[in-house]
Amino acid sequence: MLHYAVVFFVIAIIAAVLGFSGIAGAASNIAWILFVIFLVLGVVSLIRRRT
Repeated sequence: MLHYAVVFFVIAIIAAVLGFSGIAGAASNIAWILFVIFLVLGVVSLIRRRT
């Protein structure tokens, strides 16, 4: 999950450098959503492991 977030972040940076602002915005939003999902799943995993 974190790997995909990093991949979309890199795509967003490359698209922004090349001037594709729409693609860069979409890729950064996808990267942000994947990162938040990764954090939520990580916290849930830690909570489940302790109980």
